Amino acid sequence: MSVQASVFNTSYRAFLFDMDGTVLNSIAAAERIWTTWGLRHGIDVDTFLPTIHGVRAIDTITRLALPGVDAEAEAAWITEAEIEDVEGIVEVAGAANFLKSLPANQWAIVTSAPRALALRRMAAAGIPEPGVMITAEDVSTGKPDPAGYYLAARRLGVEPTDCLIFEDAAVGIRAGEAAGAHVMVITATHVHPLQTPHATLASYNLVEARADTDGRICLHSF
Repeated sequence: MSVQASVFNTSYRAFLFDMDGTVLNSIAAAERIWTTWGLRHGIDVDTFLPTIHGVRAIDTITRLALPGVDAEAEAAWITEAEIEDVEGIVEVAGAANFLKSLPANQWAIVTSAPRALALRRMAAAGIPEPGVMITAEDVSTGKPDPAGYYLAARRLGVEPTDCLIFEDAAVGIRAGEAAGAHVMVITATHVHPLQTPHATLASYNLVEARADTDGRICLHSF
C-alpha cells in the first residue's frame, strides 16, 4: 500500500496542523519583513530567505551567529513588524472550511510563530482559532524538534503516534517524523516540486474528514 493510500485508510484521534504554508499563505509578508532585516544586517537575502520558513525567528537569528546581535531583541522586532504587515495573507484553498468541519477537541495548530502573530495572521486569513494552539512561546526548542507536537497531543489527550500531522516545510516535516506520526505534506505554497515519501495535498477542497463510530477521524479524498 502506498503512503498516500495508507493515510486515507487510517483513522486518527486528532489532526495537528502547522500554520504558515499549511493552513495559510504568509510567504510574501514574511519575506518582505525578513528582506528588510537581512539587508540591514548585510546578509545575502537570496540565500537566506529559503531558510526562514517553519522556524522560530529567534532560532533563525541565533543560527546566523552575527556578532553583536541581540537575538531576542531582533526576534521581537521581526514579530512586531510581521504583526503590522498582513497584506496578502490568505488561507490555503479550502483550509478554513476544512478546519471548521473537524470536532473542536480533535485538532490543534502547532506553529513556530509567536502567539500574537499567529492570531493576527489567522484572523487575516479567516482561519478559525482552535481550542489548542502551540506557539513559539510554549516550547524551549522549536522545529525540527517535535516538542510542539508532543505538547499539542498531550493537551488533546491523545498519543502523537495517533495523530496525522499536516506540514509544508522541511523542518516541520522532520518534527512530525520525530513525533512518530503520519505526515501529510501541503504543497499549495511550494514554488518547486517537493520530493517526499509522505502523502501530499494541494488543496483542502480535495478532501473531507469523517468521524467513525469510535470517534476517530478519517481523511477521505474526492
